[in-house]
Amino acid sequence: MADLRKFRARVASLVLASSHMHTKFLLLGAISAFIGVAAGAFGAHALDARLPTELLAVYETGVRYELFHAAALLFVGLAADRWPEAGWGRAGWMFLAGTVLFSGSLYGLALTGVRALGAVTPLGGLCFLLGWIFAAVAGLRSTTFDSEPDGGPA
Repeated sequence: MADLRKFRARVASLVLASSHMHTKFLLLGAISAFIGVAAGAFGAHALDARLPTELLAVYETGVRYELFHAAALLFVGLAADRWPEAGWGRAGWMFLAGTVLFSGSLYGLALTGVRALGAVTPLGGLCFLLGWIFAAVAGLRSTTFDSEPDGGPA
């Protein structure tokens, strides 16, 4: 248990200490993908026989959205490295907040049966939507940076 605490502290220090936005999102995306795969395996092997079908479907929705947005975080990390001025960070932080609120509330609801957690889920969905809007804006800005004649990346 002490080793796990040391590992979590090391990961947190890496995420917080990195001055490079792309590194943060690559690391957060990989961590989120790991959690999503682990949560999916846990759901398929440990919860399948224990949860009612309705709550298992809720849990699986949380896993699906976490994995989808883990891939989005990885993409944001790559895009932020390629086009650092385009504003990809806003999209990444919204994807992260969406994952915590949306998937986290669905995991909690499925595992505890506390229906009040469902009230948090739409806030996570809103964060996801904002993240996609910010990603679209950053994508448009990225094409501007690629076409600048001042020697910017081509």
